[in-house]
Amino acid sequence: MIRNLLGLALTLFGSISVAESATPARPNVLFIAVDDLNHWVGYLGRNPQTITPNIDKLAARGVRFTRSYCAAPVCNPSRAALMSGLRPFTSGVYENNNDWRTAISEDLPLTTTFRKAGYYVCGAGKIYHEAYRRRSEWDDYLAGAGPDPAPTGDTGVGGIKFAPLDCKDEDLREWKIVQYGIDQLLKKQAKPFFLAVGLHKPHMPWNVPRKYYDLHPLDKVQLPPHLEKDLDDIPPAGVRMARPEGDHAAMLKSGRWKEAVQAYLAAISYADAMIGRLLDALDKSEYRHNTIICFWGDHGWHLGEKEHWRKFALWEEATRAPLIWVAPGLTKPNSVCDRTVDFMTIYPTLTDLCGLPTPKHIQGESIRALLADPKAPWDKPAVTTHKFMNHAVRTEGWRYIRYANGDEELYDESKDPYEWTNLASRPEFAGTKSELAKHLPKVNHPDIGGVDRPAARKPGNAARKPGANRKPEP
Repeated sequence: MIRNLLGLALTLFGSISVAESATPARPNVLFIAVDDLNHWVGYLGRNPQTITPNIDKLAARGVRFTRSYCAAPVCNPSRAALMSGLRPFTSGVYENNNDWRTAISEDLPLTTTFRKAGYYVCGAGKIYHEAYRRRSEWDDYLAGAGPDPAPTGDTGVGGIKFAPLDCKDEDLREWKIVQYGIDQLLKKQAKPFFLAVGLHKPHMPWNVPRKYYDLHPLDKVQLPPHLEKDLDDIPPAGVRMARPEGDHAAMLKSGRWKEAVQAYLAAISYADAMIGRLLDALDKSEYRHNTIICFWGDHGWHLGEKEHWRKFALWEEATRAPLIWVAPGLTKPNSVCDRTVDFMTIYPTLTDLCGLPTPKHIQGESIRALLADPKAPWDKPAVTTHKFMNHAVRTEGWRYIRYANGDEELYDESKDPYEWTNLASRPEFAGTKSELAKHLPKVNHPDIGGVDRPAARKPGNAARKPGANRKPEP
């Protein structure tokens, strides 16, 4: 009798043990953000001069998106939207001087969703805009990586800051930020982890070790494709965003346009080297086969295209940025997805992949289907917002821009990838504009920081008070 009971107990507990071991552990997440990195990465082919072997190797490991766009072409609103799941026109976070914490309560962000699910959530570097920190969202965060070395002598042209540094890679703060990530990957974790690593470069100043400048000899640097008088068919609202009388005029006067391009390429190459360190550590860790990698840039960057520098615009150069996914067991190596997506898909895709409930406030949809099959149907455009009531709608074939004052731009991306010909005023494209305009937001929340807005608000754009739990608008 006792022997039979023991046998039954062993059988029972053995079954439980087998069942438990058969239950897959939740995947870890390596969340890599790069600041001001436009589409000058090797796998996108936009600029053949760029040297990004590590990013390209990462792209080859999973699904790389060729049409991926930010929610806003500015650091703070782009990151606040991606991390909270609320688009700028819902949160009212449009600019760098908007304190996103006043509009987005702590129960909404991606970090909180993962912590509630039992994940260890940690990070380093620039994930949110660092002017407004809320470290209480995290289980652990690198306290500080210190300042970068300052260049001696020349520092660039006006507000476009660049100069090579005579220093080592490890003298820059990026080294310490990445080292934090490496340390997390190489130690034993008691729980599944969400590890965020945010690189500042290639954000200005483009001060990186001289050897990265040497990778891009000045005599071989080519200017980005550009068209003289490209602003001639741009409406006044677009010209105001371009500000040709500012950075571009100063750059032309200085005669140093190629030097600035060289410096941006050098900063990208330095960032790529740091990404290589992080990925090497993942490959050496015990977590390689159970870690989702999500790699993204917060927005694009102009280097003289449309007589414009920096982000702060709604054209392709300012809004397109890299997006790479590696999801073990789902994505296939060397997969390319040409569907148009924006970064509001990142939050719901991560919760979907990790088996977590997606919060109801999220204004984006999971792209899990595209990760499994990059050619799967997908008809949702990318929507990018810059300041109050200025929006761009990007599909696989078109970009439509409508500014707050009603000015418009329309580009046929299949024939005009550099957006040199504005078709908005041509009557034969009225139907195309009408279809694209259906994706513009119906309600635009006012800027929470009180930035100047048009005095007259169009019907359907009534202001609502900033709130932590406002519902998505159609």
